[in-house]
Amino acid sequence: MTDIETMLAEHACSKLITEYAALLDAGRWDDVAALYVPNGRMSRPTAPDDFIEGRDAILASFTARPPRISRHVCSNIRVDVEGSTAATATSQILLFTAEAAEDGGLPIQSPAPPMVGTYADRLVLTDSGWRFAERRGSLDFRPAPR
Repeated sequence: MTDIETMLAEHACSKLITEYAALLDAGRWDDVAALYVPNGRMSRPTAPDDFIEGRDAILASFTARPPRISRHVCSNIRVDVEGSTAATATSQILLFTAEAAEDGGLPIQSPAPPMVGTYADRLVLTDSGWRFAERRGSLDFRPAPR
C-alpha cells in the first residue's frame, strides 16, 4: 500500500469508530448492527469477555435494552493498517447518561461519573466499506462504591 492508501484506510477506520458512537447515541440500532460484518462479534465494556456473535444477535442485544439517553465521546483513536483489507484500532470512550426531563427540556445528567473505557477493534474492508469484525470493550476504571 502507498502512504496515501494507508492514510485513507486510517481515516475511514477512524470515521467508522466515531460513526458507531453517533449511531448508538441516536438509537439507530439497525445502522449500528450494519457496521459489523455478518459474523462479527462485540463485547460491551462492562462485560469484556462476554461476546455477542453475529450481526443479528448484535442487533437483538441493542433492541432488547431499555431506552436511554447517552452521549459517547471517542478519543485517542489509533488505527494500524495491516494490509489493504485489514486493520486494528484502539480508542478510549467516555459514556455520559441522562434521564428525560419531566418538563421536556434538556435531559438531566446522571449523578454517577461517566464511564471510561477502551475499545480494541479488528476491522476489515468489505464491499460496503470498512466494518467491524470484532469490537471488544473494557472499562479503564472501576466505578466508585456508593
